[in-house]
Parts: sequence; C-alpha cells; structure tokens
Amino acid sequence: MFPELETARLRLRELTEEDVPAIFRCFSNEALTRYYGQEPFADTQQAEQLIKQFAKNFEEKRGIRWGIERKDSSEVIGTVGFHLWSAAHQRAEIGYEIHPDYWRQGYTKEAVQKVIAYGFGDMNLNRIGAVVFLENEASSKLLIQLGFQQEGILRDYMYQKGQAHDTFIYSLLKKDE
Repeated sequence: MFPELETARLRLRELTEEDVPAIFRCFSNEALTRYYGQEPFADTQQAEQLIKQFAKNFEEKRGIRWGIERKDSSEVIGTVGFHLWSAAHQRAEIGYEIHPDYWRQGYTKEAVQKVIAYGFGDMNLNRIGAVVFLENEASSKLLIQLGFQQEGILRDYMYQKGQAHDTFIYSLLKKDE
C-alpha cells in the first residue's frame, strides 16, 4: 500500500496516469531540468514512462516517489522521494523538484521535511544522501537549512547536454536530526 503523507498545505501521494499532463508540465520545463541530469521532456509519453518507473521502483523496494499536490487546488506541482534505497544498509538518496511557478514559496521545504521524517521513522533509514549540481545554489541552501552536511564533491558525476558536471554530496544522519 502506497503511503499518503500530508503537511499543512500539501498532500504527498502516489502518481497516476491522470498526472501525466502535470508531470509533463514540470519535466518539459527547461528551468526545472537545468540541474536534474536529464534533458527536458519532448512529449507526454516520457512523463507516462517516468510515472511507471516510479511505480516499479516502489514495487521493487528500490525507491518511493510522491507527487506533490497542493491541497487548495489538487494540482501536482512536482515530486519528492527516495531512490537508491537500500534497506539492508538503512540508506537512500532524496530527490525533489517543483515547477518554477511555485519556487520560493516554501513548498519544497515543506515536502522534503515530511519525507525526511517518513524516511527516518517509517523506512528505518539511518542516512539520507543528496546529490546536487555545484551551480544549484537554491537546492544546496535548502539542504543545509534542513541540517544536511556537505561531504565533498563528486567529480564529473552527472551528464547534462552531453557535458560532465561535478556535484556536491550531502548527507543527513538520523542521529543529527
């Protein structure tokens, strides 16, 4: 059973086929994908495939990705969740993105805080990692606000538009909470 989470303004829920247009709207946006490690989506089939991949990862216990839905509009404005989940090693990496129309309104922080609490509580994680392009100052700032520590730089770790990019690696440990 896919867990649904709530915050004051958001509902974090499983993505469905009905969310294809909203996911396409997010992932076809160049500003959103600039530091994502992939090219913007060109068609809705890519959004459909992404939703199916999220579902498969959950089924196979490799990750969990929620759609971020505003309660006041029932509109999916992004996603948040864990990938590279290893229950045996009690770790996962967190990832998130939100449509630029909703940047700087606290939605990402609200969603990420809820997911971190779920990870440490319900998933029994001990370590949550995050990988961020060096240039993505907003994401780095958010992680530091939430208590993550920068551990170092992964050289040429992500490819975007055929070019290798260095990334920061961050972590938050359960004992740091």
